[in-house]
Amino acid sequence: MTGYVIRRLALIIPTLFLVTIIVFLLVRFIPGDIIELMVAEMSAEGTVTTEITAETIRTALGMDVPVHTQYGKWLGGVFRGDLGDSLWTGRAITVELGNRIPISFELGLLAIITALLIAIPIGVYSAIRQDTAGDYLGRTFAILCISLPGFWLGTMVVVYPSIWWNWSPPLDYIPIVENPIENLKQFIIPAVLMGMVMSGTTMRMTRTMMLEVLRQDYIRTAWSKGLMERVVVVRHAMKNALIPVVTIAAGMLPVLIGGTVVFESIFALPGVGLYMIEALNKRDYPIISGINVIMGMLVLVLNLVVDLTYAWLDPRVRYR
Repeated sequence: MTGYVIRRLALIIPTLFLVTIIVFLLVRFIPGDIIELMVAEMSAEGTVTTEITAETIRTALGMDVPVHTQYGKWLGGVFRGDLGDSLWTGRAITVELGNRIPISFELGLLAIITALLIAIPIGVYSAIRQDTAGDYLGRTFAILCISLPGFWLGTMVVVYPSIWWNWSPPLDYIPIVENPIENLKQFIIPAVLMGMVMSGTTMRMTRTMMLEVLRQDYIRTAWSKGLMERVVVVRHAMKNALIPVVTIAAGMLPVLIGGTVVFESIFALPGVGLYMIEALNKRDYPIISGINVIMGMLVLVLNLVVDLTYAWLDPRVRYR
């Protein structure tokens, strides 16, 4: 096991290096030039003078050197834990992310908890009550969760209650350290909506794997021994059935970023998703690159944790 972990950690280094190259280059292919945007904004504000040109701005931002030189400087800062500064505001990206990551983490954690609380019980119940009314209802709900787009749900929750009942979710961010109850009220609606959207696939996978496991010989032996249904399902069947579900749950992390972009924009939550879409609109390359590198690192580490979890769920799994 120790050797396996060391090899996996060693593989993370070249993989992350390739991620930095891809991320740094791809953001340069986004349509539009940040220098032209800056000149246009300065012209609209009347702050452009004859001395300020596109070339002077490019030089001031350090973008007048070849791309590989820019990449080397940026990568050196990443190794030191410095993701650089915003090209528009000059603020340190590391500091900004430090303020925004807890917001996105809270929203994502509540959404994942909601998704699992919905998906696993319904998926297990549908499997052990196959082809009953409850099974059909659970499968219909799963398909509904998969089909409904999250941005539509979020928009409907904000728009229609305000029209019908003069009520809308709180849109002014309240830090959890100031008022935990009001903070939870602000996060619970987008978290539940995100959790519902993500629960459909997990629900169907849980049901499928439970049906497969319940047909195994050792489960029939457990039934023949006269064990209670709860013991057979929880202690014998669920651990093996949840292995693919763990993989899907781990794969929710990249999906959460796309989801937080939408829901943070709708519910005005100043998290990483909103920070990303603002950076994309302004072509702020360091912010886009920094967020993607952090997400790539988290996904690589999370994949390793998931692989190690398999051995706990199924003692037959061995790593060499």
